[in-house]
Amino acid sequence: MQLADACTTILDQLSDVIHQMEKKDFARPSAALSNSTIGQHTRHTLEFFICLEKGFKMGVVNYDKRDHNELIESDKFIALNTIRKITEFIKSQEEDQKLSLEVGYDRNSDRSVTVGTNYFRELIYNIEHAVHHMAIMKIGLREVAPYVSFPSDFGIAVSTIRHQEAMTASR
Repeated sequence: MQLADACTTILDQLSDVIHQMEKKDFARPSAALSNSTIGQHTRHTLEFFICLEKGFKMGVVNYDKRDHNELIESDKFIALNTIRKITEFIKSQEEDQKLSLEVGYDRNSDRSVTVGTNYFRELIYNIEHAVHHMAIMKIGLREVAPYVSFPSDFGIAVSTIRHQEAMTASR
């Protein structure tokens, strides 16, 4: 399935970059990222996928209720294992499923709004969210781990890649 393939490609790229990193650099603050770490951006990205998996099983997705698991952000091997588990889940889902999405934007209340969605739509959201954070990570990686080599399309949306290729071909 195209969505699962796109998702696993992105997660494989992230895994490849993390594998290249020295353990200490994974949790090293980056001035370019307002002193956040590659590990924190990785954790944030992966926890959205974890929320989707939990939501798939329960029928309700809520990205606000992430665990903020400090082990994922501080230990690259736990992050890599998390990527592996997420990839297994993504590959195992071939059917769409109706879901509800809970969101809360009122800072003064725990109440949330519930809207209808589905698994494929949320997977698309997670792909876009991951690409966005990978682009941010690339900035920090150049500072804290300049020895890491990236796939040419790391942190770049497929639509942008197609546009760039079309522009190059038309010249």
